[in-house]
Amino acid sequence: MINFRIIYKILGGLLFQEAASMLICMCVALWFGEDDILLFASSAIITTFAGLVLKFLGRNAANGFSRRDAYLMVTLVWVVYSLFASLPFMLGGYIRSFTDAYFEAMSGFTTTGATIIDNVEALPHGILFWRSLTQWVGGLGIVFTVIAFIPSMAGSSGSIRVFGAEATGPFKAKLQPKLSTSVRFIWLVYLVISVWCFLSYMLFGMNWFEAANYTMTTVATGGMGVNNSSTEHFQLPALEYVTTFFCFLSGTNFTLLYLTMFKGKVKSLFRDAEFRFYVLMVAACTAFIMVELITVNHYAIEHAFRSAIFQVVSFITTTGLFNDDAATWPHVTWVVLAVCMFFGACSGSTTGGLKCVRCVMIFKVLRNELIQRIHPSAVLPLKIGNTNVANRQRVSLLAFVTAYLMLFFIFAFIIIAAGVDNTNAITICLSCLSNVGPTLGTEIGPTMSWSQLPAFIKWFCSFMMLVGRLEIFTVLVVLTPAFWNKSK
Repeated sequence: MINFRIIYKILGGLLFQEAASMLICMCVALWFGEDDILLFASSAIITTFAGLVLKFLGRNAANGFSRRDAYLMVTLVWVVYSLFASLPFMLGGYIRSFTDAYFEAMSGFTTTGATIIDNVEALPHGILFWRSLTQWVGGLGIVFTVIAFIPSMAGSSGSIRVFGAEATGPFKAKLQPKLSTSVRFIWLVYLVISVWCFLSYMLFGMNWFEAANYTMTTVATGGMGVNNSSTEHFQLPALEYVTTFFCFLSGTNFTLLYLTMFKGKVKSLFRDAEFRFYVLMVAACTAFIMVELITVNHYAIEHAFRSAIFQVVSFITTTGLFNDDAATWPHVTWVVLAVCMFFGACSGSTTGGLKCVRCVMIFKVLRNELIQRIHPSAVLPLKIGNTNVANRQRVSLLAFVTAYLMLFFIFAFIIIAAGVDNTNAITICLSCLSNVGPTLGTEIGPTMSWSQLPAFIKWFCSFMMLVGRLEIFTVLVVLTPAFWNKSK
């Protein structure tokens, strides 16, 4: 039996937080003296009222979550949050279609960074800040806030189940025995990196508004900038290197970053198999693309290196910022960038994709399988660092990869059938499922918006963004008949 009262209660509490975020954007609008003050106030009032209704429906709710409650609650939070996040876009008339407004909101919260807005520079500062704030809030996960700051709302056992439903990666590492304390430490790392990034952007020439927005989109690996040409707008190589560094940092497991930054355990970072694979992928892909840009596009060495490492890090961390138009690069580089989109960065970060730890597991499974072909009786353990991977987790890995590929092919077929060219259709699917944002192609490329897609395709894309952000099973399990069968 699903405990709807506790779900209503937590949803209501989270909507209050969303309303508070809208008021922050209202203050930004007030600071710049623009006419979107009223729309944020109206959006906050509507969201607060909805929160009060849900709080009322959830009155006298008993704390504690079953697994079904956790999966349903996490899924609903992202759906409902995106619904109310679309209000500022629609009330202000900046996005007239509900489909487009919801797409933009879902893209923000899932840190996908795909946008249907062709000219973002025409938007007022409050709306631009709202787009960035949705990414920053969604970076670590919306429900993370519940666990970190109001764990009593879900209870200890409920918090664990909610954490398992929203956290990324096959392993849910804890820094402390108490989960809420561990999550607060992760939030601390998130805040420290955000402040560090903001100050760095200010140092290298951005004003406070640009620095704040690009900080939120960089650290959250979202990719929605405040300029049509993204970071290319600034034409500052030093700034591009800074962006690359913080994107790379945000793609690293935050648990490892905490141990490195606050515990001084630097060696643990480089001993981690996932991090080493992450560094190797970035280095190898950068080197290949750099050579292609020098030999085919005749880039200077420094320009080739800067463009290559920026785009590789942006794609593998699923950020989606750009300093060059990859659509003009040799087509073989598109394959490399698509692989980066598919792999993603580290688990326990703000990034999407398959995650490097799963790639490490796949390669070790393949290695063990080849050895067992020669030595059939050999018992070969599968270890990631000091963690022994149980058979149950190996099955989960196979199921995850299978589900990912099935969804990819199904949605790619649907998009191609809708009249989108093959290159764009394939990279749209990769972009949505991996929460990257840009695609590779000449029609909807890294520098173009998604506005030309048919409306029903945008809904498919919104669904894929959600599925990708919650790592497939959290959403799919809610859609199964067994989930709603009270007897099971």
